[in-house]
Amino acid sequence: MRSLPLSDPGIPDVRSPARYLWWVTRGQWPTVLGGVAFGIVWMVAQSVMPAVIGRAIDEGVAAEDLGRLWFWSAALLGVGGLQAVAGIARHRFAVANWLIAAYRTVQVVARHAVRLGATLPRRVSTGEVVSIGATDLSHVGNAIEVLGRGAGALVSFLVVAAILLSSSTTLGLVVLIGVPALLLLLGPLLKPLQKRNLAQREMMGELNSLASDIVGGLRVLRGIGGEEVFHRRYVTESQRVRNSGVEVAKMQSLLDALQVFLPGVFVVVVVWLGARFAVQGTITPGELVAFYGYSAFLMIPLRTGTEVANKVIRGLVAGRRICRVLSVEPEVQDVGARQQASTRGELVDVQSGLRVQPGRLTAVVSDVPDETAALADRLGRFADGPALLDGVSLSDLERDFVRRAILVSDSGATLFSGRLRDELDVRGTATDADLLAAIATASADDVLETLDDGLDARVEERGRSFSGGQRQRLVLARALAADPDILVLVEPTSAVDAHTEARIAARLHEHRRGRTTVVTTASPLLLDHADEVALVEHGSVVLSGTHRELLDDPRYRRVVVRGEDE
Repeated sequence: MRSLPLSDPGIPDVRSPARYLWWVTRGQWPTVLGGVAFGIVWMVAQSVMPAVIGRAIDEGVAAEDLGRLWFWSAALLGVGGLQAVAGIARHRFAVANWLIAAYRTVQVVARHAVRLGATLPRRVSTGEVVSIGATDLSHVGNAIEVLGRGAGALVSFLVVAAILLSSSTTLGLVVLIGVPALLLLLGPLLKPLQKRNLAQREMMGELNSLASDIVGGLRVLRGIGGEEVFHRRYVTESQRVRNSGVEVAKMQSLLDALQVFLPGVFVVVVVWLGARFAVQGTITPGELVAFYGYSAFLMIPLRTGTEVANKVIRGLVAGRRICRVLSVEPEVQDVGARQQASTRGELVDVQSGLRVQPGRLTAVVSDVPDETAALADRLGRFADGPALLDGVSLSDLERDFVRRAILVSDSGATLFSGRLRDELDVRGTATDADLLAAIATASADDVLETLDDGLDARVEERGRSFSGGQRQRLVLARALAADPDILVLVEPTSAVDAHTEARIAARLHEHRRGRTTVVTTASPLLLDHADEVALVEHGSVVLSGTHRELLDDPRYRRVVVRGEDE
């Protein structure tokens, strides 16, 4: 068995859902083959039991031969033991196949999400990613796990058909022709079921996105009294998803009912024919008992066959969503020839004309926050620049180098669940002294004091137990603890009060002394501590200098003091 998560999940084939499922299968072929092998042994062992019982009746009971009865009883015990061992092994391989397929899917999606970076929220809705983690990976795992039982059902069906043909050509032909015919009768239901499943998946993704948006903006909604509007919208959308789910359930229930009814009718036909042949003396009493056993056993491969089709369909629906996410390409692509650059060089945003001198704290001001946010994305190579470091375009540098050298902490950064220590030390290199220094600079000492376990305290998902200002300060501490050569902070103090902001402003300059730091803000407290301030209007730098020098210009004053003269 493999250890999970996988050390290397591989490069997925996303040309189609079927190719993706085949890629997952090939990636774990030893466990898939193990599941298939034990699935065949497990199912075939069940299929030969009626034949063994029939022989025991004919050769032991009817012939009054105690020796043959003991022989066939021992054979039945051996087959039963083999079935039990094979069943345990098959189940273990089935669980392993499910887990490996699910983990592989999670790993490739998570890896691709990291590769996409800022492209992910622009091109893929939150609901789609949530749905992959919530339901789709389960369906992919089910599609791989069921292969073992599917192979066993097919082989056992052929074994039963061969045994029946040897006893009665008519019964053998009935089985060989009847079972595929039953599966064909169920076939017309599978395509509508797939379409309804796909439609419901799409609606669930949209509903998850809406729920994420509502939760993310709950404070704002309460502030403007918009909770009821969005509540009604969510109720409407959730009812659409519910109705779609009901439609899927209707089709699924019809399929489940036919899975029981059609095989039941088929079994009745086989038993009726066997009974007639026994009365006519064409078959022996033992063979008649065996036919009864086969009539019950045939329910298993028949239902397994339709279960395989059902789970593969759901896996294909899930694979389509996964392929759609994995097919999204980053907006900024790597080039073939890599160049070198020093983090001690000048950082330039060509589009706006911003020039960030190494080792200095540079603040960027704009009346339109989206302009400075876009500028920060370009400086971090999360959007098309061009941006230059030490005279070299960021797109000509290795992506890993850029990610290590330049850290962008934007206003959308969030906290994850886990220990606070691990949450703040994302690179795993900071000491307790480093973490405490970063916390002090971010003026988050009071947050740490409220936690009984200090740095070992557990953080809830998205930092729900903290206020907005506390979360923002912890996010800032996390960025400072990473200690990058170049740090870009987007509105790092927008949710804190003036006194806390003043402390952060004074400490940030000292903490980052000698290293390049860019802060986008309109706060006079932060601007007053910057080595240089640049004013951006309509996407271009129009003024630069210190905060106090720029206060003489009405354009700068209008943005910083909101129209009030100093």
